[in-house]
Formats: sequence, C-alpha cells, structure tokens
Amino acid sequence: MTTFNRSTSRRLKKLNQIPSIWEGDRRPLSSSPSIHHNSEAKGECILWVDGSQGVVRGMDVVPKDTGPEAIVRTLMKAMENPHSPAKPARPQRIIVKDREIQFYLRGVLQDLDINIEYAQELPLIDELFRGFSEVLDNQIPDLPPQYAQTLREKAFAIWQAAPWEFLEEQQIISLEVNKWDVGTLYVSIMGMLGMEYGILLYRSEESLRQFRTTVLRGDESQDDLEEAFLKQDCLFLTFETIEGDDGGLEDLTNLPLSAIEPTFGNIHPLEGLRSVLYEEEALLVSVALEALHRFFRDQRGDLNSNSFPKINRRYRISPPQNNELIKSVNISMATMPELAKELEAMADFATDDESEVSNLSIFNSLRDDLIPEDSFLSLGVVSWEMLDYFHEQIKCQKAKPIKPKGDGLPVILIQTSRPKAKKMIESIEQAGGIKAICFNPGNNTINGESYDLGLLQTGNDELFLFGEFLEDDPVHIEARKKWNQRCKNTKGYCGLIIARGLTGASRGNPQLRDMMALFEVRSLSPENLNLGTLHIMPEV
Repeated sequence: MTTFNRSTSRRLKKLNQIPSIWEGDRRPLSSSPSIHHNSEAKGECILWVDGSQGVVRGMDVVPKDTGPEAIVRTLMKAMENPHSPAKPARPQRIIVKDREIQFYLRGVLQDLDINIEYAQELPLIDELFRGFSEVLDNQIPDLPPQYAQTLREKAFAIWQAAPWEFLEEQQIISLEVNKWDVGTLYVSIMGMLGMEYGILLYRSEESLRQFRTTVLRGDESQDDLEEAFLKQDCLFLTFETIEGDDGGLEDLTNLPLSAIEPTFGNIHPLEGLRSVLYEEEALLVSVALEALHRFFRDQRGDLNSNSFPKINRRYRISPPQNNELIKSVNISMATMPELAKELEAMADFATDDESEVSNLSIFNSLRDDLIPEDSFLSLGVVSWEMLDYFHEQIKCQKAKPIKPKGDGLPVILIQTSRPKAKKMIESIEQAGGIKAICFNPGNNTINGESYDLGLLQTGNDELFLFGEFLEDDPVHIEARKKWNQRCKNTKGYCGLIIARGLTGASRGNPQLRDMMALFEVRSLSPENLNLGTLHIMPEV
C-alpha cells in the first residue's frame, strides 16, 4: 500500500485539528443510459463534506477506473486547500460508507491521528448526489436515444467510405429531401487537407456561398470569422478523437477506428452552435448519411477522376426503424460542377488578389546562393521505416504526422561537403526553416530552352533556386512523374535532405551516417506561387 512520505505526514500534522466529522465517498455521477455520451457522466465524483459545518471542502471528478489514491488526493486538498469558506484543517473523525475505502484510509492516514469510521448512510453526501443525478438525468442527450446507435453506425460508414480522399470542399452535392420542412441540402465534404474531417449539410445554397465568400475575403479579424461561422445554417457531422485518447495533433486517418468519435450538431444564425440533434434533425441526418453512403459507393470511380462530372442519382431511403410515421423517403442527388467552378474561381480570385503584390516581392527575392555550386542533387524517396529512423537520429523539421501511403516520403537530396552542409543548415534555420518545395517553369531567353526550376521557399518567404532541369530530359521527366505521384499519396507533403560526403564512395549514394538534416514541408504547384514562367538571364 502506498503511504505518505514522512515529510508530507509532518506537514499535514501541523494543520490545526478541529472537532469535526467529515463525510467522504466516490460515486458514479449518473447511471442513466440516456446520457452515456456525456463525458462527465462517464466518470465518478469524489466528495468530502464537513458534516459539522455543512460545507463541501473538496470535490473532484475522475475516470471510473482511477485507483483508490484519488480519494486521498481529494482529501489532501480538502485539508490543505479547501473550498471557501472553509479554512485549512485536519478532522478528528472521518465517516465513509464503503468498507474498502475505510480500510484503505486507515492504512494511509494512520500517522495523522484521524479516526476512520463506517456508516451505512452519509446524509449530506446522499443529498448532494441526489441533486447531481437529477441535474444530469434532466440534461438533453446529444442524440435522441432511439436514434443514437443508428446515427453512429451511419457516421462510421461514412468514415470508412472516406469521401475526402476524392472530393474537395467546393465540390458540392445537392441532396433533395422534401421532408421535415427541408427542401434541399447542399453537402460539403471536409478533410482533403488532412485537418478536419466531416460533412456539412447546408440548408440553403445562399448560406454556403455567404460563408465561403466571407472566409475567402481574408481581411476579417478572428472575431469576424467566428461571427461568420455562427451565421451558417447547416447540420454537421465531424470526427474527433475520443476524449482521453493520446492522438495529439496526429491525422485522424492514422488512428484506429476505436479512437474515432463522431460528433453531430447544428449551426443557425439565431441559435448559434449546439452539439445536440433533436428528433426531426436526427431523422433528417440519418436519411442524408445513408443516401450519401450509397452515392459514394456507387459513384466512387467517377468522383475519383480529375474532373467533377455531372451525376444524378435517386434513392429510396428508409428512416430508422424506430420511426413509424414515415416508411421511406425519395432522395434525389446531384453533383454541382458549375457551382464547384464558381467557388473555385472565388478562391483563385482571392489568392490572386492577395498575392498581386507579394508575388512581385517573391520574384524579386529569388536567390541562388543557398545551395553550394558543386552539390550533388537528386529526386528520390525515403521509406516510411527510414523516416522513423531519421526522426530519432538527425536534425528534423517535422511536419504534422503524415499518413503512410505508397513507398515513402518524396525528398530532394542535396549532398555537399560537411562544412558547406552545416552552413546551409544554419542559413535555412536563420530564414525560419523551409516552408515549401516547388517546381516552376523557366525559360532561357538566349537559346529558348525550357526548364523545370526547383525552388525552396523559406519561412521568411524568400525563394531559393536549387536546381535547373531541362524540361525534355527523359530522366528528369520520369523522376518528376514519380515525385508528383508520391506527393499525391502524401497529400502534398515532401522533404529536403541535406547530406555530407561529396567525395569518395558516398558521392551520389550517401549512407545513413552522412545524413545531417531533414526538413518536412509542403509541395506547392506553380499555380500556388503564381509566378508564371521565370526567365533565366545568362551571365554577362
């Protein structure tokens, strides 16, 4: 049995011992099945009450499987740092109604001159817990209990269908319901950027347009964006990590299904955000998710193409069996390629508008003094197993966790001498690290040859030239094809490796001991930078 350190016992014994009887217990907050998704209701409450003064001295909510030490930790706070208006003190007697707790406390508190007694009832604590249970049991559940299981199953079916792998947010699908006072829902899929996964079901096309217009303007403050968010009119399904799961910032798609939790809710200009669905909303979302799941299943091949084709489908969907009033709902679904083009044009216009001045400054700051002249350069790949080794053994600028797909992380390898490699790494760090890698078209103004220019964008938005590749070089063409495919697999993530060993057997084939730094970054397209064709001026 764990006991106090001697110094802790001496400290507690210095507290004034008052002639009070304290009640202590730990109990589940609620046993009601209707609130089993409530995170607080899953835990247990530890309570210490001064029965003589009728005040709560300490209270904590802990996970159900927390050990008996938790009740002692709460007791220590009740003695040393009690809730107001109580003062620090040590009781003469403690009463509990659990024999195991009694025996445990007797062993732990044996040096503190406190009598630990058993009673079948704890009047003050019993009354407090009755009040807690009433409050929790009267809470509105996140989902109507009769539809909760069905909604979760349909949500996980969407998760496994992973529509964000082939649909972007602006590629809208209309879903005509004509039930529950809703005509058509406009579906937007979140997740292609690997940040937040879910589905937005807008009740009007106007709401969708208005929100995207506000966000793309880019001149709003954080408060303005929050206001725009709350003015949406939509239902939503998002996916998160289960509370307590150590997912950190990891991409959800890297986690097992058991670590994922679907969350449903509603946003309305007059209601704001609520993570609760009422009965009609639950029925509507259930039918919509089933229709979407069938649509993704039937049309995945067409939707996974480079274009966003015009597709129309009709489905007859049965609501959850708990509902006896409506036997089936006819759903008409259609992709909206014209709207997708319009929304994409809005995004491009916003990007062009923002970068009109900055692109000029980026062009003027194009430099070629970062990469040593005699460096060896290649486009390649680092296997996922080797990437883990790099993270442990060499200097790394890590991106967010990358979902392993394909043969590995696409990388640019720059090999030079050790002193030059060190200087290059220091220069990159002083510039704020590497922000992105890009290949951009270039042209020699004298001989008219076309080039594929390799560019590094640093954290301070400077561009450095790292390579000039002839556009018609078959070796480079093949390397670029592999590069593009690998970047697609990693959702745009790639890397820059700096290695030593320019001379000798290691030249062009650096060993693990030669690797000095890895910078994990995003891969940008020429359209992202919007530089156009860069003209290479010959030296005079």
